[in-house]
Amino acid sequence: MDKADLSDPHPQGLEEWAELLREEEMPIFSNTAQKIYFAMDDKKKGAMELASIILQDPSLTAKLLKVGNCPYYNPSRQKISTISRAIVILGMHMIRELTLACSFFESILSPANKDRANREIAQAIHAAVQAREFAITMRDQSPEEVFVAALLHNVGHVAFWCSSNRKTARMHEKLAMSGLEGEEAEKQVLGFYLKDLGKKLSKSWHLGGLIHEAISHPHSVDERVQTVCMGSEICLALKQGIDSEEMAACVRKIQHLGGGTLEGIKAKIKANTLMAVDIAQQFGAHDASQYISSERIQYVAVLHEDVQPDKKQIQFQVLQDITSHISGSIDLNVLFEMVLEGVYRGVEMDRTIFMLLGPDKKSLNEKISLGWNRSDVNEKIRVYNNEAKGNLLFHALYDHDGLWLKPNQHGTLYTHQIEAQFGRHECFVFPIHVEKKPIGLVYCDRGIGHKALTVEDFSAAKHFAKQAQIGLTLYRMKNH
Repeated sequence: MDKADLSDPHPQGLEEWAELLREEEMPIFSNTAQKIYFAMDDKKKGAMELASIILQDPSLTAKLLKVGNCPYYNPSRQKISTISRAIVILGMHMIRELTLACSFFESILSPANKDRANREIAQAIHAAVQAREFAITMRDQSPEEVFVAALLHNVGHVAFWCSSNRKTARMHEKLAMSGLEGEEAEKQVLGFYLKDLGKKLSKSWHLGGLIHEAISHPHSVDERVQTVCMGSEICLALKQGIDSEEMAACVRKIQHLGGGTLEGIKAKIKANTLMAVDIAQQFGAHDASQYISSERIQYVAVLHEDVQPDKKQIQFQVLQDITSHISGSIDLNVLFEMVLEGVYRGVEMDRTIFMLLGPDKKSLNEKISLGWNRSDVNEKIRVYNNEAKGNLLFHALYDHDGLWLKPNQHGTLYTHQIEAQFGRHECFVFPIHVEKKPIGLVYCDRGIGHKALTVEDFSAAKHFAKQAQIGLTLYRMKNH
């Protein structure tokens, strides 16, 4: 063992490698995946909880909206500019799977990805598209779940080869120098198989359901597991050629699962391969996409396609979503979710909350919020009107136009109760009325990053609050 190895030893065995990759290399994916699964498993939680998890990550939000607007996932081509509307149009389950896929790509794609890493990413995407398309043919109840399960089926390989950690890089070199291939190389150099690393990562990330089942029991007789595994088998068979014996074996399995003619299945596999190139680019895996198909496919290359839209663009897009929603059947929860998302993303606020006035008019109770970092996700903000001189929220509640409040000018309104729940921050507060009577309010601030508020910010936030007011008025007209 050389001096470098003594001063910086590489992990020994499967457990240590799993811990390195889980904690050091892919923590974003780990946290996002767990939060999403916990939110979806808790029957008390709904679309807003899922939206809140996604919106905490601006890059993930932008990628999800981009992918959600591509025809592959949104064949109706309804324009989606907010996570709230994406959940309405695409459904919570599809959004969950897409978010997992996007967060996975967020954690593995980097400028440092080398040839082997991009090959692993390419195979993962290709396998996922093949599996999803055949799942649709077989009338599977959730093709998106099959897509993600196939995408993560070889997560051990992807995590290992996409790691840029110097310890992993040394093992990459040893594997390359061994002259061995596949599982033989893994066992000789690493001392374990990468498929077993995938099982460990799946378990530690709490990736239950079809994902874990397909990774843990790839030879299961369950048709959905077989469909997931079929994605990888097709990719491996294609390396031997469309007319190879390996491909013939795949075709026989597909015929057994869902029927179809030999030529029809082969044609679909070819079409799926071309589609996978496009999907890879939609997810931002541009370098990996070239490894999916040897055919030269012409795509429009947009150099700055992943540039984030500025806040004026986001404001315009969110307002379009709100207009589309209130022109049809109005769901008040969705309406206020969109309004808060507009304030949060479009006005670049750190925190925003919609609070409803209690029946006794003596308390304001949190209904929807974005940006609050709480140890207890079930904790809700409640403010009482029990202070002699009033407080910031109840003062603003009865101001028709909304207020821009500052601690150095409105110090007495920042009572102990307000400081305990909100802190002492400059903020905007806009009351929401029904028949000229306040029923609640929208509060927003930059209490985390402390960036200064501007007149333009106040005007934009007020405009979103007015959209809530307009939508509420239209709702009452349609339902009374």
